[in-house]
Amino acid sequence: MLDELAGKFELASRAYAEANGIERDDDWFLLKLQEEMGELTQAWNRISGRGRRKGRSDEEMSRDLADETADVLGHILLFAHNNKLDLPAAIKRKWLFRPDEA
Repeated sequence: MLDELAGKFELASRAYAEANGIERDDDWFLLKLQEEMGELTQAWNRISGRGRRKGRSDEEMSRDLADETADVLGHILLFAHNNKLDLPAAIKRKWLFRPDEA
């Protein structure tokens, strides 16, 4: 399940990078994850009243929070994929369940 999802993010990320002349070297994966965490934090600060709303409605701010959370998820999976990390095994060790079992 996670491997399949990571593969989909990889295809989308690779296509985006090629279309925009971005070199995705090893550092890029971690730096991009950090950038996305900053954007998620900014969205959270807005929705929790700790940041400027920038004219955004409550609905827009909720959508922004979901979008930035999706970006963080995607970049975590890209980072793991690029570094050949076995996330299902790590989840089993750390969280004591298997993510690929219903």
